[in-house]
Amino acid sequence: MGLVGRCLWERRGTIGAFLGFCCVFAVSFWLYRLPVAAVLYPAGICALAGVLLLAREVWVKVHRHRELLPIRREPNLLLDEVPEPLTLEAQDLLEIARELKSQLRQLEQESDRRAREATDYYTVWAHQIKTPIAAMQLALQNEDTPLARRLTADLLRIEQYVSMVLAYLRLDAPATDYVFRETDVDGVCRAAIARFAAEFIDRKLRVDFSPTGIRTVTDEKWLSFVLEQLLSNALKYTRSGGIRLYAWGETVLCMEDTGTGIAPEDLPRIFEKGFTGLNGRQDQKASGLGLYLCSRVCENLGLRIWVESSVGVGTRVFLDFAQYPLRPE
Repeated sequence: MGLVGRCLWERRGTIGAFLGFCCVFAVSFWLYRLPVAAVLYPAGICALAGVLLLAREVWVKVHRHRELLPIRREPNLLLDEVPEPLTLEAQDLLEIARELKSQLRQLEQESDRRAREATDYYTVWAHQIKTPIAAMQLALQNEDTPLARRLTADLLRIEQYVSMVLAYLRLDAPATDYVFRETDVDGVCRAAIARFAAEFIDRKLRVDFSPTGIRTVTDEKWLSFVLEQLLSNALKYTRSGGIRLYAWGETVLCMEDTGTGIAPEDLPRIFEKGFTGLNGRQDQKASGLGLYLCSRVCENLGLRIWVESSVGVGTRVFLDFAQYPLRPE
């Protein structure tokens, strides 16, 4: 139904009442044997005047609608820019809308304040907790026993969880600490593998790294976060065998494990926030945030990440660095 049709539909009661009055007068004149034309003539004049008035009202409503339409499409609607309403009902609705918007603004400000306070608290907590973690790692540095290796691996897990908290807090922060520069991907891979060396040794898992020769423009710290999260996931679900890192083409890094694999029905959802899948439900400690954070960080870095997996065979994770070819300045 068009604008004109809607306006006429809104006035259907008035139009129906007018026609009904005309019928009443016509029937009354007919019953009293009076000339019906005496009714039809003034009814026609009134109808013509009514049509003119109705046309004017329709024109005003259509014109007002076209004035309001651009305002409705504005991303930041300001109620003060809305033209003054023509009816008492419209005035009441506008006042209600202004009051609701004022309350919404207050709720948003309160929500933002609480979010900032929570972010500040957890940021401080994450930095403070790193001090005792570093002290314990230093104390275990010269120990080479199975217990020391297990404790070192557990401390590394704790440190990763702290890093996940910081990454989660910084994902949507207005100010970021991304620093893009030319980076040797092989160096970042070696550093990430070295951090898990104790766990590889303690669990007797093999790690095979073939240099890729990939150099790209990225943030080394955040790329390291992604690689460590992927290695941590691979270690978590690999009971025997090992992990391989190698080049898949010229710009793609592949991380392949011999773990339990991912169920086909879970594979499309592994990057969703909080999704744990079958493996996560079996491992009650899974949070469903690791791969979500990896995908978000890769998006910020301009990297493409995808996963292939077979249950009982293993999983391959691919990182494509083709988005940032090096250009001389």
